[in-house]
Amino acid sequence: MSSHHIVREKQEPALVVLGLEEFPGESLGQLLEWSPTIITTQQLAPVLDANGIKIDGIITRGDYKMPQSNIRSISAGKDTFAEAALKYLVTNAYTAVNIITDELQLKDYLFFTGKIDLVIYCRDQRVFAVNSGFSKWKSAGEIIEVLTHPHELHTSGLEPLGNHRFMTIQDGFFSLKFDKPFLFIAEQL
Repeated sequence: MSSHHIVREKQEPALVVLGLEEFPGESLGQLLEWSPTIITTQQLAPVLDANGIKIDGIITRGDYKMPQSNIRSISAGKDTFAEAALKYLVTNAYTAVNIITDELQLKDYLFFTGKIDLVIYCRDQRVFAVNSGFSKWKSAGEIIEVLTHPHELHTSGLEPLGNHRFMTIQDGFFSLKFDKPFLFIAEQL
């Protein structure tokens, strides 16, 4: 990054923190590097605040007194915390979001696929939606897991390991073709 680079609001992915149990601090530091908009839960807000991380929004359920007046309250209502955060981001024209969670519930993200670019970090995996024809360069021996299962899946550059897991055959591109609008896949961090 050059010293004259200006990061505009919403240019970088927002960061939604729903859990931090097994998430490496180094990876969190990388996600915070560009000063994203940060949304978290009322349970995690004190943890982030204690670590000097500036919070922009807190997802609440019921009465909750904001610790500072400049923090936006995002009511979850009947939604999950993930759904509430994503509704807020989509409504406010964010184009991308990184989500850190301890529990991966793909149903919380299905509606938002195609409305906002999602990358979900859960434990030691990075999860994201891909369209048919997706390809990506990977080193040999890396594991790719297909989390949503199409009727037909055609792969190249991958060796099946069973249980919807694949390993890259060699350094280079792998690709996925399938019969659904999108699939969620996971790769190791």
